[in-house]
Amino acid sequence: MTASNVVFAMVIVAAFGLFAWNARRLVAQLQLGRRDDDRWNALGARLTNLLQIGIFQKKIFRDSVAGPMHAAIFWGFCILTAGTIEFLVAGVFTSFSYSDFLPDALHQFYTVNQDIWGALVLAAVSFALFRRITRRVKRLMGAETHPNDPLLILSWIAALMLTMFGDNAMELIANPAGAGHAWEPISAGIASALSGTVSPHTALHVGQGFWFAHAALVLGFLNYLPYSKHLHVVVSLPNVFLSDTSGPAKVGVLRAMDLEGDVEVFGVKDVEHLSWKSLLDGFACTECGRCTSVCPANITGKALSPRKIMVNVRERVEQRAVEAGVGLLGRKATPPSTANGEPPTAHSLLLLDGYITEEELWACTSCRACVTECPVSIDQLSVITEMRRNLVLGESRFPEEVMPAFESMEQRGSPWAFDPSDRAKWAEGMNIPTMAEMAASGEKPEVLYWVGCMGSFDDRAKKTTVAFAKIMLAAGVRFAILGQEEKCNGDPARRMGNEYLYQMLAKDAVGVLNNYAVTKIVTACPHCFHQMGNEFPQWGGNYEVIHHSTFIEQLMAAGKVPLRQDLHEPVSTFTYHDSCYLGRYNEVYDAPRETLRRALPVMNLVEMPRSRDRGLCCGAGGGRMFMEEHVSEGGKRINAERADEALATGAKTIAVACPFCMTMMADSIKSRESDVEVLDVAEVVAGRMVVQ
Repeated sequence: MTASNVVFAMVIVAAFGLFAWNARRLVAQLQLGRRDDDRWNALGARLTNLLQIGIFQKKIFRDSVAGPMHAAIFWGFCILTAGTIEFLVAGVFTSFSYSDFLPDALHQFYTVNQDIWGALVLAAVSFALFRRITRRVKRLMGAETHPNDPLLILSWIAALMLTMFGDNAMELIANPAGAGHAWEPISAGIASALSGTVSPHTALHVGQGFWFAHAALVLGFLNYLPYSKHLHVVVSLPNVFLSDTSGPAKVGVLRAMDLEGDVEVFGVKDVEHLSWKSLLDGFACTECGRCTSVCPANITGKALSPRKIMVNVRERVEQRAVEAGVGLLGRKATPPSTANGEPPTAHSLLLLDGYITEEELWACTSCRACVTECPVSIDQLSVITEMRRNLVLGESRFPEEVMPAFESMEQRGSPWAFDPSDRAKWAEGMNIPTMAEMAASGEKPEVLYWVGCMGSFDDRAKKTTVAFAKIMLAAGVRFAILGQEEKCNGDPARRMGNEYLYQMLAKDAVGVLNNYAVTKIVTACPHCFHQMGNEFPQWGGNYEVIHHSTFIEQLMAAGKVPLRQDLHEPVSTFTYHDSCYLGRYNEVYDAPRETLRRALPVMNLVEMPRSRDRGLCCGAGGGRMFMEEHVSEGGKRINAERADEALATGAKTIAVACPFCMTMMADSIKSRESDVEVLDVAEVVAGRMVVQ
């Protein structure tokens, strides 16, 4: 080992030591958050997420232009890392080469891949630089906290590839017959082009320059990352692995709060109250803007930007880390200015109010579009809901129009001030038994029909309730309802941050259901469907919950629904609006569409541009149904945005599978004086039955 080898070994040790020091600092920053032990279960699902989303870049490809570009850079880096290891080790032990212990064929495969992927990365980076410089991508405009950082990183990566090719080409010129050489198509082409003008002697010295430049760029890049928003290069894969496990049993389930213990702070007021995983989300954020570009509130001119939420979390963590003495070396976050320009107070430095405002938090519809779109599985929504909890439970701050809904849920078991004794009036004359009546006669129904508050009291939603009940009666389903024993399951209260009221309602509902030993529930409300199926297990309520669109589709597939067989029907043109709580929360996309197809064999189903997991929210979720929507100048109502998209398809009927969506879509269509109908899938099927 020569003196230069020893010096290079010391440089490597110093570089990796500095990176390890920064990594330790990052871990210390994450420890500012509260514990979150539920991140190491379901290893199979987590590994699947890691492979599909992390390694194979499934979500990246949702963008047809930037997706392949980023995937090429990512995969290239993964493959080129093997070459980087060989390069660094050979800098200490000059004779080291993979060719010494790899079979010739495998070493040739490795070498060709290094060369080709280097070229692909260089091409992708060049395209990214061109796109950054010449095009103003809307989702990136005016929101990045480090606007020049991407240009620096992309240029850095390009320099890494160029110095790699330069080193390889010079080595081929200086020593064309050297041991260990394998075919390198790109490097060989460069060497061939330069061999007539560069002598072997010159190539030897120039190659050394490329070698040292490449080494400096590799080690420098490693230690710049902790100071860059591109820290996601390091933390994105762990973040994907640690994200909520896939599947409706986990996605979108809110954390259960212990309201009976010694709780100093309800929800989240500052970063210490967030989980360490939410803090990791902040560091994993690439600031790509995909989340904000699909946010219905942001699209229609509201203050909310999911990207800003996560950037604010990162900024506040860095500021808090400096205060606690665990900040990254030389990096201090600049606290935001107060509204009146005065020096910030201790209160204004907190995450809530200091960085994130009430207006932003209450604009959220909880549609999960941001979470679905994020390429590194960041959960922006959990931060928003936790901060809402603090506003409501900790400070009693919420829109004034929400108070009647809270009071009515507490006093009448419904968000609206209807008489609880009218809850089952829709069923008069239909001979539908209640659970109490069945229990008194010693019978047990096949399924409990959970009607929901809108289905019980809202005049428009009651038409869906009756239609679905008629379908079940015609199909011979033995079902019952709770009648006056049914109350709101608390989902609106939970989404609006009132966890205390939610738990009171949820536990009461679970008590009623368990008292009747209910095992199977069907409901036409996606919010009830999600709540009882996915969140009631927190309170001992474990049931098989089926959405009515799925239940109808199953009945139709079994031939139990008597449908008319008209031979000469005109073609019906439909478009279907995906409910967020049915789709993105529970991955039910096909059942409503298949139900429509079975009911109307000659139907023409025209999809909106934003459909299925890209569907646009109607604007009613997250408790927004009970709040005024404030439209800024140049802005728009969310339901108006969605209705315009539906009308643009030319469909004569808009199908929905949610009472909230029904209200929002119907109201907006009516305001446009359009003759387009809005129907629930149950109404479509009931309208086609032989006996109604």
